[in-house]
This record gives sequence, C-alpha cells and structure tokens, in this order.
Amino acid sequence: MKGDFINYSFGDLPIRLYTPDTNELKNAWNSGSLTHFPYWGKCWPAALGLAEFITQYPSLIRDKEVVELAAGLGLPSMVAALYAKKVISSDYLPDPLAYINKSAKENSILNIETCIINWQHIPTDFKADVVLLSDVNYDPDAFDALDQLLSFFLKQGTLIILSTPQRIMAKSFVEKWQSFQLFQEEFVYDEVRVSVWVLKSTHPSSG
Repeated sequence: MKGDFINYSFGDLPIRLYTPDTNELKNAWNSGSLTHFPYWGKCWPAALGLAEFITQYPSLIRDKEVVELAAGLGLPSMVAALYAKKVISSDYLPDPLAYINKSAKENSILNIETCIINWQHIPTDFKADVVLLSDVNYDPDAFDALDQLLSFFLKQGTLIILSTPQRIMAKSFVEKWQSFQLFQEEFVYDEVRVSVWVLKSTHPSSG
C-alpha cells in the first residue's frame, strides 16, 4: 500500500513518520481487503501528546525496556526509542507494523522491535519497565479488559504512561485509576484536549 513520510517535530527533535495514503486506505477498506477498520492509519492527537510528553520527561524511559501497545503508526515508539534501551512497538494487526518498520529505518532507529500483540490477551509472563498506551480507552465495551491490563502491569511495578483525549464517556474509567497517578500533563492538538497520565503502584506484587 502506498504511503508517504510526514514530518513531525517536538522541540528540536525531528521525526519522519511513514503514513498510508488516505485514498488508498479508503479504497482498501471499501474493497474488503482489510479485515478491520484501519483506525491505525492516521496519527491521532493522543499519539502526538504522548510523543511530546516523552520529550519533556525522557528520564521516565531513559535506558528502560519500553512497550507500546496498540501502537498504530508508532509515533510515540519512535520518540521513545531515542531515549530507551529497547522499544517493542506492537499492534494486534500486522498492517501497521510494516509502516513502523519503515519509519524506524528512515529515522535510523535500530532499537525498535515490532510484533503482534493483542492487549486484551497479554501473555502472563509478559514484562516491561514502561508501557505506553495512546487512545485505547475509546470503547466502553473494552473498559473491563483495559482495567485488567492496567492492573496486570501495575501489580508488576510497571510504569504506565497513558495518553487519552478528554471524552465524557471515558470519565468513569480514568477516575478509577486516579489513586495510581503520579502526575499528568495536558496538550491540545486540533482543538482536542489530551491528558497524559503517569501511573504506578506504590505496592506492586507478583500476585
């Protein structure tokens, strides 16, 4: 599928992100060649906010092993890889991973690994120092699974950085996790207000 590089910058940090051609993606969906609607095919405001947050607080991920779940085009992964020891950029579909790999090559980033991970079915032995989540809490039907995901990583002592648009329907979900919040920042992109939360348990356990 055709695409093109879009230039982003965060302060003095430039990133070139390989992005699908909108018309090609639309045609692929209409023709039935895609099995799932390609929400991953654009860079959403929450991903921009998460990427900018990382550049403002690089100490949170410096020399750490970082995983981005539901990465889509992987912009936060690209930025994180400039500071982290290793980044796993994942999605439950294979299509976006090819774009992430092309972006990594374009930006000469060597410490990104892509793989298919469905965050609703995380292996029980899966571990990371830091987990990045961008705009995953948009579907109330998935909130229970997302609660289980956050609980799974918090029990391990994993630092979670969650970027989310301020949606009314997600208010009850985010309020549930306020007791784990270390701090938060807010960003605005295309008139969309984005909150980035840093979550961690003060009493992690293996159980």
